[in-house]
Amino acid sequence: MPDDLTTPDNAEVLDLPAPNDGDEGTLMSDTGAKTAVARWYAVQVASSCEKKVKATLEQRAVTLGVSNRILEIEIPQTPAVKLKKDGTRQSTEEKVFPGYVLVRMVLDEDTMMAVRSTPNVINFVGAEDRRATGKARGHIKPRPLSRSEVDRIFKRAAEKKTVVKVDLAEGDQILVTEGPFKDFQGEVIEISGERSKLKALLSIFGRETPVELEFSQISKQS
Repeated sequence: MPDDLTTPDNAEVLDLPAPNDGDEGTLMSDTGAKTAVARWYAVQVASSCEKKVKATLEQRAVTLGVSNRILEIEIPQTPAVKLKKDGTRQSTEEKVFPGYVLVRMVLDEDTMMAVRSTPNVINFVGAEDRRATGKARGHIKPRPLSRSEVDRIFKRAAEKKTVVKVDLAEGDQILVTEGPFKDFQGEVIEISGERSKLKALLSIFGRETPVELEFSQISKQS
């Protein structure tokens, strides 16, 4: 991350495909004008507070005068069908990455402070920037998402899957075969037979994250 994270007020905002390296602040054009770079970042939030964080941050961006640099706040969701105890089905949406909010923004001191100081925000997803002395933990350096990550996150499941029952137990290893988590592997931590769903721990952004899946979206690993 550049030492100088000040974005010029008159900088043109450029939406780049978010590589994991390179300058995260401004670019210099051939004419010498500075162009601010907008990229997608993942922000970890308190459990079940995704919608509250989104609404609060949208308001704060306007109040703090950074709405021209905090451009989008998204909670990726996918269509789902909930099978109720009485046998009826209810169309709903489920969060693709529970506990995370995605923000497309120009990274500078003002926008970082706006995000980090929002109630129920834990921190950006990124790498720990350790102090030179090694005696204390450093701050998290926000890591822009790559184009492949962004494409996978925003790829919505187009079809509702048929509810099926499978023989599973807590601790079983599973492979996700359909949906936005396809090809992820994980461990079953909770089974909800009446809803034909389970929770499994999947490694997302380098963290073990509980994700709810339909039985029809997984296969049991031997």
